[in-house]
Amino acid sequence: MALPLFALYASHLPGATPLLVGLALGIYGLTQAILQIPFGTLSDHFGRKKIIVLGLCIFTIGSLIAATSHTIWSMLLGRALQGAGAIGSTIIALIADLTRPEQRTKAMAISGITIGMSFLLAMIAGPIVATWIQMSGIFWLAALFSIVAIILLFTAVPTPTAIAEQVDTELTLHSLPALLKQPELNRLNIGIFFLHIIFTASFVVIPINLQTLAGLNSHQQWLLYLPTLIIAFFISISCIKVAEKKEQIKHFFIGSILSLIIAEFLLWIFAHQLLLSALSLLLFFSAFSLLEAFLPSLVSRTAPPQRKGTALGIYSCSQFLGIFVGGILGGWIDGAFDPVKVYLFCAILALVWSAIAFRMKNPQYSTTSH
Repeated sequence: MALPLFALYASHLPGATPLLVGLALGIYGLTQAILQIPFGTLSDHFGRKKIIVLGLCIFTIGSLIAATSHTIWSMLLGRALQGAGAIGSTIIALIADLTRPEQRTKAMAISGITIGMSFLLAMIAGPIVATWIQMSGIFWLAALFSIVAIILLFTAVPTPTAIAEQVDTELTLHSLPALLKQPELNRLNIGIFFLHIIFTASFVVIPINLQTLAGLNSHQQWLLYLPTLIIAFFISISCIKVAEKKEQIKHFFIGSILSLIIAEFLLWIFAHQLLLSALSLLLFFSAFSLLEAFLPSLVSRTAPPQRKGTALGIYSCSQFLGIFVGGILGGWIDGAFDPVKVYLFCAILALVWSAIAFRMKNPQYSTTSH
């Protein structure tokens, strides 16, 4: 919820520089990447729910620090602690513990859809809510949501009688070398790394450019985000259906990267024109939504069944590291050159990605999908 307007808010904090604003946006991803695997391992020994509560408490403390921050340095601390509540891998393990093997894939898919929907709702709701309770209020709300999550964990989520051995969902360190040598998985891990560099770097400057160049102040920006995100959602759902039905995921995947390149170039060229910026954002969100949906599905299909959990762990670390690097690079380019040059950088990075992705194989399709 904080993402769409974070750069505008943080840039006015005492001590803020473009680089520190980018770091504050991206440091969440660094602590997430570092702690996902340790938290998952700890949950094997101490129980899933205990580690989830620990993560939510750390996230709550980070949210409270961010909500009361009066300098960029305290904001950095708050964002780092928010990311340190890295319970994603533990929640996936809990889902595995609570589902039968034949239902596990369906459960994971529902989880992924829920995460995607929460992202969409947050991007829409954040700017609207901020008009009533300001940005600090969003961090207070995040703390409240984490407390509600703890209550739901103990009132609505069953407790597994024992941690089952789920060789297809656990992350095992001995599998890392073999998986890191697989070209197809490497292409996908590089892809999610690049995608989140591009997304985070873009949002270091998008809110600022919409206000300073396109004349859309922070309280009006939800009027732009709301329709573009909703339309982009339906575009991406339609494209996914066609890609699956026609068995043309690779073509849609490459096309989405090319669309991302075009969107970044358009944002760079038309930064001063509101209508064209809106159309560029529509293309940007559509391409991002498609790629965000395709990538984990492709990792799941490509990874060996016995090493799927480890492959997804590497994928998640790549994703969160992309958030961190994107924040750093976006802030540095903004401060050292020109805010709109961030779009040019992202377009070039997406162009490099398209060259890497072009050699990917079209995934295998099961006969049960027809």
